[in-house]
Amino acid sequence: MPYQRITELPDRVKDHLPRHAQEIYKEAFNHAWDEYKDPDDRRGDDSREEVSHKVAWSAVKRKYEKEGDNWVQK
Repeated sequence: MPYQRITELPDRVKDHLPRHAQEIYKEAFNHAWDEYKDPDDRRGDDSREEVSHKVAWSAVKRKYEKEGDNWVQK
């Protein structure tokens, strides 16, 4: 289920990440959704959605880090 806009992202993303980080998350999730549609391309038993969320968080963490309760750009 790719996301068309950031308003569709899960609350744990919308409520905690700055807008730019949300955009990174959305783009990374959507790319991973397409990239890992074949179960043979995934490691372990993770679902397509689980893998896509992991990839998206990883993309955010390349540009942002958590300081206390806030995510800030590196």
